[in-house]
Amino acid sequence: MDFSLSPQIEEYRRELKELIARVITPEVVEEQHRSGTFNSDALNLALARGGYLERAVPGLGKGDPVELWLLFNELEKAGAPYDGISITMMIAGVVNAVGTDWQKERILPSLVSGEDLVCMGYSEPDYGSDVASIVTRAERDGDEWVINGAKMWTTMAQAAKWLILLTRTDTEAPKHKGLTMFLFPMDTPGITVDPVPTMGTERTNATFYENVRVSDQWRLGEVNGGWKTMGVALSFERGVMGGTSQSVQMLREFRRWAEAEGLMADPLVRERLVRVAIDSEVAKLLTQRSAWTAATGGEAGLQGSMTKVFATEAYQKASRWTQEMAGAEGLLQFHQPDAAGDGWVEYHARHAPVTTIYGGTSEINRNNIAERHLGLPKARR
Repeated sequence: MDFSLSPQIEEYRRELKELIARVITPEVVEEQHRSGTFNSDALNLALARGGYLERAVPGLGKGDPVELWLLFNELEKAGAPYDGISITMMIAGVVNAVGTDWQKERILPSLVSGEDLVCMGYSEPDYGSDVASIVTRAERDGDEWVINGAKMWTTMAQAAKWLILLTRTDTEAPKHKGLTMFLFPMDTPGITVDPVPTMGTERTNATFYENVRVSDQWRLGEVNGGWKTMGVALSFERGVMGGTSQSVQMLREFRRWAEAEGLMADPLVRERLVRVAIDSEVAKLLTQRSAWTAATGGEAGLQGSMTKVFATEAYQKASRWTQEMAGAEGLLQFHQPDAAGDGWVEYHARHAPVTTIYGGTSEINRNNIAERHLGLPKARR
């Protein structure tokens, strides 16, 4: 396996870094943490104008999964507000893979143009990572479906135009086989959005659905085929579209501060920073393997689970180390005097645990690896 990038990809990366440096100002970064909305319309539109969004959608543009990884790798390392556009690109890939011609024509242009966002309604208050046990119902009524229920962790619902929603359409079928996916506008009557703040400063939401009526044309995939449709999304999300390079930005900020404070004279500090750098490199190579697997037509979902478990848990360990090494200053937040790394050390300590949860908890991903890669018996029924 060759991890080197072609000259064309290196040029793509150079142009991308220049665009990010131009658009992502300190004010943009500060706004995402103040508002809790990790999205920048200016960034999305700039990426779209440069053609970076369309070319990154698997099967749509001239890019491939390596470019998809590279896009979010650079956004991540820059500390850019990319959550909104990452969800949107993932769902654009799903629409392109399983959507009808009408859905592709109606929905895809607004996504790759950077104008509109998508939010995901998967998890529920009583069924977090056990998504297959959801109870939000969609019942057929002629050419329409009537949806009732509630979802939790619907990130970006406050800013998104579109909603992808997993529902139960058959209560008699096995739980994985009675699910159906829909994708429809957020302004459809009957949807309520309540904000939920998180310890990582990002706002997420609880969403409620009361007699929400949608036409069958908004169904994404087959009736009772929602689990398969969701699998397409997860194959893009885990290990390719972000969440595996966050230690890099943290390491840069801490090292800059540690050098100014004279901490680099401590051999333990140097050793731990080297270990963080090594873990970051391993996470990068694992992510590239996931992207390469997807680019060559392989099953990237399992590779992505391996990548996500390693990368997010290494990030969590690194965030603890940097906060310990910073001492009291590592407890200070943005804009507080003497804050380690201008507050980035404290932020990463709060943000790192969250990354082991979204996109499937470490436990869920370990079960996936154990069952599908190691051939171990199911740990759950």
